Order: sequence, then structure tokens, then C-alpha cells
Amino acid sequence: MPNFILVHVLLFFFTAVFNVNPWPYILLSVAQLVYIPIMLWLLCKERDWFFRVYPYFAVPAYAAVVIEQITSSDWDIFLAAIYLLFTLYIALYGIFRFLHRGFTNLEEFAIDIGLIYLAMGGVWYFAFIAEIDLGFSPLLTWLTAIHFHYSAFLLPVFSGLIGRLHTSRLYRSSTAALLVAPMVVAIGITFSRWIEVGSVLLYVYGLAGIILIAWKLPFSNSLQKWLIRISFTALAVTISFSALYVLSNGFGLFSVTIDFMLRFHGVLNCVFFALLGIVGWSLAIPPSRFKPHSFPISQIRGRQFAERIGEIGRHRGLSDDLSVYELKSVNLSSQIIDFYENTTDYRLRASVNWHAWFKPFAFLYSFISKRTQQINLPFSIKKVEMTGSIYTLYDGLDGRENVRAWERKVVDETIFTALYSQHQTNGRMYMNIALPLPFTTMTGILELCSAGEDLRLTSNRSEPSSDAGVYVSVGSEGLFKLPLQEDFLIQDVGNGYLKATHTMRIFALPFLTIEYSIDRF
Repeated sequence: MPNFILVHVLLFFFTAVFNVNPWPYILLSVAQLVYIPIMLWLLCKERDWFFRVYPYFAVPAYAAVVIEQITSSDWDIFLAAIYLLFTLYIALYGIFRFLHRGFTNLEEFAIDIGLIYLAMGGVWYFAFIAEIDLGFSPLLTWLTAIHFHYSAFLLPVFSGLIGRLHTSRLYRSSTAALLVAPMVVAIGITFSRWIEVGSVLLYVYGLAGIILIAWKLPFSNSLQKWLIRISFTALAVTISFSALYVLSNGFGLFSVTIDFMLRFHGVLNCVFFALLGIVGWSLAIPPSRFKPHSFPISQIRGRQFAERIGEIGRHRGLSDDLSVYELKSVNLSSQIIDFYENTTDYRLRASVNWHAWFKPFAFLYSFISKRTQQINLPFSIKKVEMTGSIYTLYDGLDGRENVRAWERKVVDETIFTALYSQHQTNGRMYMNIALPLPFTTMTGILELCSAGEDLRLTSNRSEPSSDAGVYVSVGSEGLFKLPLQEDFLIQDVGNGYLKATHTMRIFALPFLTIEYSIDRF
């Protein structure tokens, strides 16, 4: 690591000494030649495929930046394109990280977004060097490139590293604001000063929350603690002057010039925020709290006909024994237990309600679902009877234990073919439900809990280490956690009837509710 840092520092000093451009260009060069490579080295501890291929992209990119800064030639566009390709490679790694984890661990998602945003910095850098007219002055184009190297790359990464040490509601809302803000800035610069003001407010809120956390967070290393605190606090000062600049440029309320912003805002960000922050994190990079899930996943993919993958008769219910879930309530309805253990004895009537905001998406998806015969729900809210059977899967097809397929139909159209199993992690039993889809499988891992006589099955986690969630298989082993939440509430309403409410949410926003009326044949 010291040799790696020394090489990049010497490369930067060589560029600074022989630079043929005005001094402010150094603010971007130091990010390109020092800050980015060091942060990548700190983040990629596993030394996976990214670092195995890294030299083939990085060496030409760094050489291109140096040559572009110390010479003036007809090759500048080509050199800028090499650097742009390097930032796209980094963005690809951010996408790769995200696809092998999904919507979980906000702190890792923040790091992913920082890696992806860096490609926007490469685009603006290329536009500046190539003198592409984007409707802005060359100086503003160059400043936007700087923005995406500092506020859009380093800040989300630093915020993600804070999240590896701390998580709370304040952290989640502050980080979300910081992740959205860079794109809002770009939109505001393009379309509206009011939007630009809004982006500054997002930065102010996000930074205030992260700074508060940084000042309260106990670090094991005292030097690291003060370097990181000063780093974030310096950014608070510079964002204040950014607000004054926006008000000056858009509304004439203050007199803040670009020259002042370059000398004060640029240098403060470059030295106090970026340099001190990177030095601080290099003293002790916190390990990721993300742990890949190890629970069993169905190996079945694509459209499935239940009669081809199983046989009727060996199983009567979705669970052989509901007591394995160790439900704490002694008052749980005996009929609810019987429904799960003898599902074939019951009749279901369902009313499907796609929420109004989601109906256009549901309508478009219906063209796919009719072909796949999976999650093929009616578009009408009219109550319909769902018929079906339970098939025991043939051995060796699924990869999980004791799997049964519950096929549900409306008239002759298959609505669901769900493959039910269960697994145990750290002493807790989960219901493990797979829905085969083209080239992949969607898996719902549900916690079961009783509430008096009622039973609740949910993909919402009761604790951070829980397996609960809705996932899509990536390749043969990877899992992508979807931003979906699934809830079933089963109630005994008397007179031999059960009521079930199935609610689906995306990013906590409800989009589908199915009401079931259940009774014995």
C-alpha cells in the first residue's frame, strides 16, 4: 500500500510541476491521480476481478490525464476518451457490487452509487476536453466534472464508510439525501435555479446528519477520529458558500464570484475534505457488515407445469407441521393451523386490487404474465375462485428439502406456481417460497409470528440478521434483494371461515392488495 500511494503522489507532483494549464486544473488532477486510486485500493479488499483487470484500464487512464495536463496536442480528445472509459469501468464495478447484494445495507449502496457517479465525472471531463457544447460555459462544464469527482464520488463513499460503523434512522435519511443531491444539482444547473437551491438544501440536511453522527461516533483511532470530523466539517463550510453562490448567481442576493469559489470552496474541498478524509479512512478502513446469505435457494428456472415436476398425493398442505415455526401464542386458531397443514381441504376466493398508481405497470406486465403463467393476477377487482392442487416435487429438481408446488388457477389460467419449502438459520425457522421466472427465480423468505388467534407471515425483518426478504437469483449462487415487502395476515373470522390479506409494497409504497376468503370444501 505505501508504494502504491507513493507512485500516485509522485505522478501528481510531476503533473503539477509541468502543468501547462491554469492552476485550478490541479483540483481535478489530484482527484484523478491520487484520491480515486487510493479510495479504490481501500475499498476493494477482496482483490477480485476488478483489480485483476484494473491495470489495463487504470495505467492508460492515468497516463492520459498526465499527458493531457503537461502537453497541448491534437490527441486531447482521444486521451479524455481513455479516462472516460476508465470511469465507466469503475461504474461497472459499482453496478456489479449492487447486483450481488441488492437493496440491503444502505452503507454499501452509498459506496456503489459513488462508484457509479464517477462515470458522470468522466462524461463531463470528456465534454470539457472535447469542447462539446452542452449549453454551458467551458468553466461550468469543468466545475461539474469536479463536482462529480468530489461531492458525487468521495462524499457517498465517505458516508458509506460511516455507515459501516453506525446505523440509525438519522443515518438512513441523511445518506439518502446525499445520494439524491448530486443528480438534483445537475438537473438544477440545467433547468432551474429553484431546483439547484433544493439540491443545496438536500446537501445541507444530509451533511448535518452525517456530521452529527461523525462527531458522536467513537473511533478506535484518535487521529482517525479527528481527521474524519474535520473532513466532514470542512465540507459543511464549503456547502454554505455553495448556497451563497447559488443565491448570488440565481437571485442576486449576494456577491460570490466563481473566482472566489475556486480559491476558497475548491481548495478547502480538495485539501481539508478530500485529503484529510482519505488519510483518516486509510488508518483503519471499517469492514463491510454485509454477509452473503447462505440459505437454500431453488434451482428451478423458467415456466413450470406442476404436473411435469411433481406428483399429487404425498403432501396435503403447505407445511407438514406448523409447530416447527415455534409460534409463541397458545391462542393461535386451530383452523389456521389446519389450513396450512391440510391446504387441499380448503377453497379460496380472491379479490385482487392493483393500487391506482401501479395499474399502468400492472397492465403492461399482464402481457408477460399471460405467457409465463406466473404471478398472472386478474386485472379486475371482481372476486374469483382460485382452484389448485399441491404437488410433491420429484427428488433432485429443486435443491431444497421436502419441496411441494402449490398451483393456483382461475378457470383454466394458472395464476401462481409457488414452490414451498422451509429452512432454519440460527435456530429460527423460515418459510422459503420460490416462484420460477424466465432465467431466474424470485424467492420470498418469510418470518411467521402469531398475534393472538391470528397468524402473520412477513418478509420484513424483525432483526438485522434475519433472512427475511424478497430476492431474485443472480447466476447460480448470487442473490439480489428486491425493494419489495410482502405481508400475509391470516384471521379466523368464525363460522368456519378464514380471511387472509396479502399486501405487497415497493419501497414501502403499497401497490397490490389481495383479499382472500377461505373455507373448507
